[in-house]
Amino acid sequence: MYYRQINYIVQPGDSLDTISQKFETNAERIKYENQLTSNIIYIGQHLVVPVTAERNIYIVQPGDSLYTIATKFGVSIEELQRINQLRSNTIYVGQQFIIPEEIDEDYYVVQEGDSLSSIAQRFETTVGKIKTLNNLDTNIIYINQRLKVSEIDERQTEYVVKSGDSLYEIARRYNTTVESIIVLNNLEGMNLTVGQRIKIPEYSEVIVNIDGANVRQRPGSNFKVIAQMDRGARLPLIGVQGNWYKVVLFNGNPGWISKTISTLRAYDGSDPIIQILGYYTLSEGPTLPSSYQSFVTNTKNISQNGLFLFRISKDNPTTIDKFGNFTDEEVRNLVRIGHRHNVKMLATVHNLLYAEGVELAKRVIHELVSSEQNMIAFAQNLVRLVERYGLDGVDIDIEDVLEEDRDRLTQLYRVIGRVFDAKGYFFSTAVPSKTGPEDPSVFAKPFDYPKLHLPTDQFVIMLYNEHGWPGSGPGPVVSIGRMEKVLRYAITVMPKEKIVAAVSVFGFDFNLQTGRAAYASFDRAMTLAKQYNKEIIFDKETKTPMFAYTDEQGVNHEVWFENRESIKAKAELADRLGIRGLALWRLGMEDEGIWDMLENEVVVRKAGLEK
Repeated sequence: MYYRQINYIVQPGDSLDTISQKFETNAERIKYENQLTSNIIYIGQHLVVPVTAERNIYIVQPGDSLYTIATKFGVSIEELQRINQLRSNTIYVGQQFIIPEEIDEDYYVVQEGDSLSSIAQRFETTVGKIKTLNNLDTNIIYINQRLKVSEIDERQTEYVVKSGDSLYEIARRYNTTVESIIVLNNLEGMNLTVGQRIKIPEYSEVIVNIDGANVRQRPGSNFKVIAQMDRGARLPLIGVQGNWYKVVLFNGNPGWISKTISTLRAYDGSDPIIQILGYYTLSEGPTLPSSYQSFVTNTKNISQNGLFLFRISKDNPTTIDKFGNFTDEEVRNLVRIGHRHNVKMLATVHNLLYAEGVELAKRVIHELVSSEQNMIAFAQNLVRLVERYGLDGVDIDIEDVLEEDRDRLTQLYRVIGRVFDAKGYFFSTAVPSKTGPEDPSVFAKPFDYPKLHLPTDQFVIMLYNEHGWPGSGPGPVVSIGRMEKVLRYAITVMPKEKIVAAVSVFGFDFNLQTGRAAYASFDRAMTLAKQYNKEIIFDKETKTPMFAYTDEQGVNHEVWFENRESIKAKAELADRLGIRGLALWRLGMEDEGIWDMLENEVVVRKAGLEK
């Protein structure tokens, strides 16, 4: 069964049995996910509830009634009372309400005994259609695989006005704002005519147009300032009240900004709309420069930033060491810069590049996951790391793992997820890519996609391992074909909206005599092409630029790298598949034309709405 997780706070009168009834799950699964040793729970306790039915949580606000909540979510009062086991109409501020949602009938999760034939019969379709929708080469399916069983209706991008329509009704129907419709369609007023064609906004944002803008807790200049934004900062729009826009901040919190200091933009989806996670590193020499200049110059087109500055300690794996030479104030300054441009700032914590090599990296993780006590201590130290620097969460980049630690690694992620949910911090993880559950890669086997993603808010799939490793031979770091194959597998086992595709912005100079490959940033690739007077070819099959040359010693080389055109192709694929977006490894090595492309040919959606 395909589970998702709901974070629930125990209410007066709750028991494991009543909670399981509310969410249409079972008490034993709740106990398992929360590592409970008994049925005893207490008011205010945070629980992770695994659910198969579509459910959400709503927290009662001042002025709410059963009628207003039922109207807001399009359900009956009786249904609210039934699901929440209410015995009266009395509710209180802060009370949690379970809200039913429509079930997604376009997907099915494979059960024991299923076959493509039986599934096709159940959904009144054909085996061939299911295989086409899921890009399957064979009839082999597996338990817990998430299959698309019908065409998802395309989002409506245009609406033809009918008699009695108003902008308010159209905006409500398509979950947008009147102001967004007006801006997107260049309307001069509120009047509509029957037969008029209206473009429907898919995404709207406001852009700060002064040097320092206050974001307030409520719509009004007397309310508390909760964030300050620099000129050019972009904030997703979620509502309008009078002269104020309601926006979402980097940490997921709502806020309000005055119309007088910001500009509204609305987009119809004709260009890709994706998030961009940029990875930040220190300088490691002339061929691996610092990410600082790239980051501070391009914050408006970065949604999240992963600071690759922290490593799991080899001496005590429950603790975290600094990775490189930097001061605490330097990190806090990066966080301030990011936050003032509405960028979600994450600590990327990894187990890489120990002097003793990969085997030590595996032993470090083996010790970390050897006990529940270690896992809890590590999760608590992650919280301290976040709070030390004022970050929004973590991006766990554990890569070298013993296959025997597969289940314990999943348990570690459950522990981190519970601790971070209780604190309200963001939990992202970066994992090796795999093309299916039986992918032969030893590197990827310890990572159980169907279970590992469940406690996380974001699942970053690292695609940059197709070529460039010893013995790989020459070729692209990640071709468009492999990228699609990996992502099409991933979206069968987890919500696609959680997935970020991590792609390289660098390439490799392959020495065809020795079989070795040297890093090649975009600038390095351009220098080599100029030095040897070689024309750059854009390989249409892989959608990757490359050229070949012979050096002064007569040795043949091939250079495969990334540029504006190749990254745009990947952005278009991410948008077409409906995943969250792209991660760029690493800032500072890229073609600067990428940023112009993201500014003018892609809409970079800021983070905040996904948690």
